[in-house]
Amino acid sequence: MSSVLITGANRGIGLALASCFVAEGWQVHACCRHPEKATALKALGEAVTIHRLDVMDMLQTENLARNLSDLPLDILVNNAGAKDPGSAFGKVPYEEWSRVFAINTMAPLHLAERFVDHLEGGSRKLIVNISSRMGSIGDNDSGGSYIYRSSKAALNMVTRSLSIDLADRGISAIAVHPGWVRTKMGGANANMEVDESAESLKTLMLNLRPEDNGRLLNHDGQRIPW
Repeated sequence: MSSVLITGANRGIGLALASCFVAEGWQVHACCRHPEKATALKALGEAVTIHRLDVMDMLQTENLARNLSDLPLDILVNNAGAKDPGSAFGKVPYEEWSRVFAINTMAPLHLAERFVDHLEGGSRKLIVNISSRMGSIGDNDSGGSYIYRSSKAALNMVTRSLSIDLADRGISAIAVHPGWVRTKMGGANANMEVDESAESLKTLMLNLRPEDNGRLLNHDGQRIPW
């Protein structure tokens, strides 16, 4: 059975992705900080195994990888993320920058490092980093959001380096923009439903082309400029 590990899977895009992969007949390893509160995940049934994971806790990540050492993993989805705390020019809360950077940039790399052997044992061998169009330098025409933009731009660079460093092991890595989605992070004014985004992302993952390795892609597969 194909398997996927999803971080931040208790709500929003992560939860919707878990549901999509269950519908495809996959085994889903769903990670969240508070499994005891993850009632929606539990409702997805026996195809979902829930793991306690705070991605900022590197020891938890290492222990999880060790506990799942026998698991061949097809796809790792680094979905857990932190939103911008409000960082307009002149009003940047610098004390928050390191926290957002740790969640949005450092944690995905650490998870890739810890689960690389699991991915090498899988069939699809794919790392998917949920990024954002806001991390694109070429697409930035509105400024602001210094903390969030920089963390996602850095994640895009991490993704590009992963695609190069892991190529010899047959592992691909992509960064994806899920759309502006109506979630707790995206807000009520977003123009895309979470289920629509998740279904589009799942289709992208299952139909990825070799030339997409190392790219920043929209959820529909269109390339986004760095």
